Amino acid sequence: MPHTELGAFLTARRSRLGPDDVGLASSGRRRVAGLRREEVAVLAGVSVDYYTRLEQGRERHPSASVLDAIARALVLEDDARDHVFRLAGVAPEPSSAPARPRVDAHLRMLLDSWPDTPAMVIDRRLDLLATNALADALYTDFAEADNLVRMAFLDPAGEGFFADWQRTARACVANLRLALGHDPHDQRVLELVEEAGRDSPRFRKLWEEHEVRGKSHEAKTFRHGAVGELTLSSHTFDVRGEEGLQLVVYRAEPGSPDFQALRLLGSLAADPAPRSYHSR
Repeated sequence: MPHTELGAFLTARRSRLGPDDVGLASSGRRRVAGLRREEVAVLAGVSVDYYTRLEQGRERHPSASVLDAIARALVLEDDARDHVFRLAGVAPEPSSAPARPRVDAHLRMLLDSWPDTPAMVIDRRLDLLATNALADALYTDFAEADNLVRMAFLDPAGEGFFADWQRTARACVANLRLALGHDPHDQRVLELVEEAGRDSPRFRKLWEEHEVRGKSHEAKTFRHGAVGELTLSSHTFDVRGEEGLQLVVYRAEPGSPDFQALRLLGSLAADPAPRSYHSR
């Protein structure tokens, strides 16, 4: 009998798999359902004794690499894999992710269903991966609205657009530090840090402070070239099933001057051309 929650979980997941599920040849009729411990051990590249001790709760300090190998052997999806790490008291290692995350077409359609609300999808690097029409209109003062770090530090419009530029700048740098905490070898983040540090002395100074934090829910004030100053509340949501992606939504209180400014911005930027939807 397993003596830990981790052991119980591994035993239960092992019992749900057969040889065909993991590419092993079946050896005829089995007395019990599921894979044998010996088979999981072979698939994970650990000894049978070690895996047995893990299920029985006699091995209490598995390494992250061993847990990852066992998660692959048991064909665990991301949530179940992270659950294994947590049960073992080990911080989950980042799952492998594509060089540039994809935004599902249905999520893009959701963004465009909010005509009075600027909304966008960003990644840990603060790339703007998807935006709706009102978010595009909000950022028209920039030469290219592609990445919040570049917009704040490298675009001349940044300091005028972000009313509290210092707070925005600190938040951008702290977000990049957090991104490297998830994956210190993320080449795209490292390249952005190098670019911003090379071209912005102010970025270099803030980077040396080692501040770390994620997106906040603080209200943000923008100075837009066409509609003037507007203050919007912000809400950030993790995108389920997409590692590191977040949905950011800005809103203004209905009937307020900020809401009227958003309505005016939307009318100025109205585009009758329909959008096409596809994942990228």
